[in-house]
Amino acid sequence: MEVLFYHLTESTLEEALPPLVEKSLERGWKVAVQTAGEERRDALDARLWTFRDDSFLPHGTDREPNAAEQPVLLTTAPESPNGATIRFLVDGAEPGPLDGYERAVFLFDGHDTAQLDAARAQWKVMKAAGHDVTYWQQGRDRRWEKKA
Repeated sequence: MEVLFYHLTESTLEEALPPLVEKSLERGWKVAVQTAGEERRDALDARLWTFRDDSFLPHGTDREPNAAEQPVLLTTAPESPNGATIRFLVDGAEPGPLDGYERAVFLFDGHDTAQLDAARAQWKVMKAAGHDVTYWQQGRDRRWEKKA
């Protein structure tokens, strides 16, 4: 499985996540976004409806009865009832087993020490598990640059 670490340095999660989710949907993937808490899940829920004036990302949350049918599921739990192909982990969310995913993406805020520490720890765990691990950092232009 491919595991990517995205180091946010020039934008917020709310700015960076929607285009990544959009690209995943364009590939035909179902998406799960795991947050560390309900407050962040609910904020991202609102953001995905309004991130651009001309479109929205179809999604739902794990508190809704039709969670399994959602193309993009926002959740606080490690399970993926929508059968996601890709799992985004934000704010230091702890993943459960990642079996069955094609890709896992850890997004972390480079200005938050706790998130940096959590990402470093997860890097070691994912590398030790034998996953194909890559590290990406934002450049000043907010584009992702592969660093490792």
